[in-house]
Amino acid sequence: MLLALDANIDAFAMNIAVGDATNTQSLENAFSAAVNTGFSLFFSFDYAGNGAWAKDDVLDMLETYISAKAYWRYNSKPFVSTFEGPDNADDWVDIKEKTGCFFLPDWSSVGADVAVSLGGGVADGLFSWAAWPYGPSNMNTYVDASYIDFLDGKPYMMPVSPWFFTNMPGYNKNWLWRGDDIWYDRWIQAMYLAPEFVEIISWNDFGESHYIGPTPDADSSLAESTYTAFGTGQAPYNYALNMPHDGWRAFLPWLADTYKNNISTITQEGVQAWYRLNVRGSCTSDGGTTGNTASQLQLEYWPYEIPQDRIFFSALLASSADISVTVGGTDLGASWNSTPSGGAGVYHGSVEFSVQAGSVEVAITRDGATIASFTGEEIVTGCAASTEIENWNAWVGSAMSATTISATPTYSLADEVCIRGWGVGNFNGLCSFACALGYCPVGACLCQEMGPQAKLPKSLGALPLE
Repeated sequence: MLLALDANIDAFAMNIAVGDATNTQSLENAFSAAVNTGFSLFFSFDYAGNGAWAKDDVLDMLETYISAKAYWRYNSKPFVSTFEGPDNADDWVDIKEKTGCFFLPDWSSVGADVAVSLGGGVADGLFSWAAWPYGPSNMNTYVDASYIDFLDGKPYMMPVSPWFFTNMPGYNKNWLWRGDDIWYDRWIQAMYLAPEFVEIISWNDFGESHYIGPTPDADSSLAESTYTAFGTGQAPYNYALNMPHDGWRAFLPWLADTYKNNISTITQEGVQAWYRLNVRGSCTSDGGTTGNTASQLQLEYWPYEIPQDRIFFSALLASSADISVTVGGTDLGASWNSTPSGGAGVYHGSVEFSVQAGSVEVAITRDGATIASFTGEEIVTGCAASTEIENWNAWVGSAMSATTISATPTYSLADEVCIRGWGVGNFNGLCSFACALGYCPVGACLCQEMGPQAKLPKSLGALPLE
């Protein structure tokens, strides 16, 4: 919880499945720790894991905890969410009446248009679980746009997640979705859409590889309880072990503060990078993993068609700086693909690796002086996993400068518009043109970069010829 506070996270969603024997003790421990650290928690009732919650059990749980000092509130109301459970929407009419809670469920399985009307419109807002792209594509905001549209002013909780890979046949889960640039892209999208809430998926779901919390070593006293899902889920091996994701938290204090307040001062520069440890197809087995999943009615791909063999990197900088990425001493010629307007903010890029192997060195420099650097896990020529089963998880590293600074971006989010965008299919030409001029309607277009309003072309006050 202290690490989450350091990352400017407001609360943890306590995902609880019905009938789980560990619920009582785990919740007591969690709320006690939250009080001691000044952190907050709220319930997310899981209707998918062990089946649906009975209304009375939900009421008992809420009545036990919502008055706790550490329970998170929105507009003075205890905040409550779910993972699925649309068939039980009517229960929440009575639950809301008796608890006075602010109810914002995830009913993604039925879509935003249906979810808003369930239980007579009982939801005060909606959360979407659609945090990852389908197929060999980067993440867009079309699903987010549908929620914003159908909610018609009610609060939307937007999902932001850095990765997705799971291989747990015991839970009937074995697929991946593209991660790659998503941790950078999704924060740009959140800044543009400005939803009422952002939920990061996740802090500690190691089985789905999107954790940003710490990973204990195999010999740690916490290892057995932390990695329980790999046993019960019949995973072929622990693909989260020795695969830290802490580096994804490096810029969260600044990102979260910017999201909440439209602007934030950079006090420390730094760099983060993430990558897989071998080229696609280097292992004897792909683990039976698919890209996409038929369980969610998606067209499936071979897993090697989804992620790219690239090292992805971002830097939080006061002004422009150079990026260097080497593998085994070979300079890969890295450069930025995206830079912030005005110079201060998050820079991002990626560089391909193929035949290179060895330690990964990542550094940012300015005028020949190193700002921050780190040595990452080796990329190998064969299979990184001793099981010879492909590990589609990412290794993440970061480093922050030893010196502190004070640099505030030139523009507040409130003073920025979209200055670069994209659209699917035939919309791309229109979106590229319109978004560059500050008009980027979310139902048709995806905003990829924000900045000051560009000079608009002079209107001639005439109609085009046919």
